[in-house]
Amino acid sequence: MGITARGVGLLVAAVVLSGVGFRFAYPELTLLGAAAGAAVGYAALVAAWRPRLTVTRRADPDRVARGEPASMTLTVRNTGRLRSANLLAEDRCGQRTVPVPVLRLRPGRDTEVRYDVPTDRRGVVPVGPLRVTRRDPLGLVALARPYGAAVPVWVHPRIHPLTAVPRGAGRSLDGRVDGVPHGSITFDSLREYVVGDELRRVHWRTSARVGELMVRENVDTSLPRLVVLLDNRVAAHPQRIGGVAESFESACEAAASIVTAAHRADLPVLLLLAAAEPPEVTTPDGALGPLDRLAAADLSAAGDAVRAATTRLRQDRLGDTLIFLTGPGGRDELGHVGALRGAYPSVVVGVFGAPEPTPPGAAGLVVVDAADGAQFAAEWDGVRRW
Repeated sequence: MGITARGVGLLVAAVVLSGVGFRFAYPELTLLGAAAGAAVGYAALVAAWRPRLTVTRRADPDRVARGEPASMTLTVRNTGRLRSANLLAEDRCGQRTVPVPVLRLRPGRDTEVRYDVPTDRRGVVPVGPLRVTRRDPLGLVALARPYGAAVPVWVHPRIHPLTAVPRGAGRSLDGRVDGVPHGSITFDSLREYVVGDELRRVHWRTSARVGELMVRENVDTSLPRLVVLLDNRVAAHPQRIGGVAESFESACEAAASIVTAAHRADLPVLLLLAAAEPPEVTTPDGALGPLDRLAAADLSAAGDAVRAATTRLRQDRLGDTLIFLTGPGGRDELGHVGALRGAYPSVVVGVFGAPEPTPPGAAGLVVVDAADGAQFAAEWDGVRRW
């Protein structure tokens, strides 16, 4: 609850008038002071009354690519028995506020507001809660309350179409590493038979030993398994334009393009951020997909994040194709990335926003220098030779 400037002035006048009236025995002044104090008290009681409002939101859509249109529809319904007099409401949308007309909203009626959500920058735009301010008729006291929960709108990085995705790396019996476009089938494990399994996959010898049907599980050992490592360190993206690291935005666009192309080709892909992930944002289904993670990704001050990430990649061997995306300040870490060539047959580096090209043969890696995500997608076809 907040007392307005008018309320503060009247409250001070009430104290002064009451004090002067008692001190000098002027009952008229004492009466005026008591009336002023009673007015402030009445204003506080009026403002404290909580109107019964129901707030619903609908984002259309709630996930968009950067620059695509998105809107929010807000519906406010008066579920009480009294008219919502002396109410002012505004909805929060990112860094701006949107006025909502609820003044004198009749019982059982609702009002609807539709407005655009800014999508000019990648990120998670919080929309809400609705802030309703109730004032007394004299404007002495104002009380603001939140209504409804906040709804996030996910602004994903732009996705640029890629002409190709990496091929798998399959090992021959003689130890050679071959590039195969579709892979080969290899035995992996046994499991119990379920209705619908093909009988030709039943492993009869094991079935006879355990007393129930066992089925062979096969895997495609040469199916490309992509690992995208996004360098989200502040040191890797030192340049700022209007407070925004454009090289990091370009790296996010490249990561989103690779992940999308891999999903469309039914290829397994893993997205990793070098530094710690931002706090998890709750979603209706409880899952946070790679594009949502890229929307929420932010820069971190962790200086040794790439070294720790490469150590994990070397120990776990999470795939066979590693794509490292960084900015101008990340070229100092290419030595750590190059050390992964033994564990990952294919290693590609994307450097964004560098004023000069990366020296050829840096750490023995395939390096793609690009000004932005669109240029990276255009030059992606040049790395198909791996």
